Amino acid sequence: MLIRRSVLAQPVFAWRTSTRPGLVRLRSTWDDVRLRRATSVRSTVDGPLTLGYLGIPEGTSHVMPFLEKQAARGGPVLRRSTRTVPWAEALAPADVDLMAIGAPPARVRPLLSARDLLLPFRVELVVPVVPDVAAMRARVSRKERQRVARQRRDLGWRLEHTAAAEDFQWFYDHVHLPTMRRRHGPATRSLERDIALQCVFRRGFLFFLTDEHERVAGMLCLFDRRTRTLTLRLAGVTHGAPAHYATGAFAALYVLILEWAAVHDVRAVNLSGCEPFLSKGIFQFKRKLHPQVVRPADHFGAKRLLLRVVRDTPRVRDFLVANPVIAEAPGGGLEAVYFHDDRRAARLDLRWEGTGLRGARLTHLDSFLRSTSGGGTPFVSA
Repeated sequence: MLIRRSVLAQPVFAWRTSTRPGLVRLRSTWDDVRLRRATSVRSTVDGPLTLGYLGIPEGTSHVMPFLEKQAARGGPVLRRSTRTVPWAEALAPADVDLMAIGAPPARVRPLLSARDLLLPFRVELVVPVVPDVAAMRARVSRKERQRVARQRRDLGWRLEHTAAAEDFQWFYDHVHLPTMRRRHGPATRSLERDIALQCVFRRGFLFFLTDEHERVAGMLCLFDRRTRTLTLRLAGVTHGAPAHYATGAFAALYVLILEWAAVHDVRAVNLSGCEPFLSKGIFQFKRKLHPQVVRPADHFGAKRLLLRVVRDTPRVRDFLVANPVIAEAPGGGLEAVYFHDDRRAARLDLRWEGTGLRGARLTHLDSFLRSTSGGGTPFVSA
């Protein structure tokens, strides 16, 4: 069985993540065919607010958990149901307040209406690398850069690179899994151990942040020799201990890896992906490294997320204001969209600057929800 899993690891991983154009096209075609019957999710959170999702199955693990978490605001998910339905249901009225539809553009664009936002299904945060450590260090926000320098001096932090298989096993069991379980609980999702070993560790790099006594954080990265891109795949702090977050060890690991990349012929560091919302915590954390927000190079880059307001309710308005989006901009590219109304101020504290977005758009909810044009007012030009 172990041999069989090892043999299957490479094709399974490639099918999920490959950026080679031929395989991306094949995966996209397959996804479009299977959408003849789409995954449908209906979820209600306290308030109440009812969310819906229709589209590719990956939406149940990428899109819905985020929407539920933000909508529940710390409360429980009261009801959740999942089924498979004909794609034609995307054209039918949905018995929900807010609907997300995840599919290729050719399926999504014909559905667009004035109450819809067209988003990338996911975004990736990519830092261009130059062969200059000082220049890479300067990409980090000044406050973060000063804090990391102080902690490196006071705690003796350094970057360790290892290629030993036993170090991978220790990282997986004592760093990555405990961190994921502490942060995400039952919603934890990660690469299976064998795939992480065969397809990432043996084709990439394992880093640890160490102090004078122990390893305190770790990062497993895939290295694409064709594009010279280092992609951060699995991460964590030792035993998932909150104390390591408190010292800033996890953040420092990113900075040290950028410095390492500058002297090891790496052209880009992909900080990995997230949902297209500025309120995503990992987006705001990684924004301090001034990455470029791009569509993924894998099959997710060929998919879109249509966010539709079905009912104009106070809870829907609360959600839209609290979760500014990264949307398709007129004429191409990506932009930030902030909602507000006369009672709710735009969440401009959720920053977009320094991420390569084309600009930001401030949109009054009365105009978006009641007019036939939607739209908004650009207030910053990148």
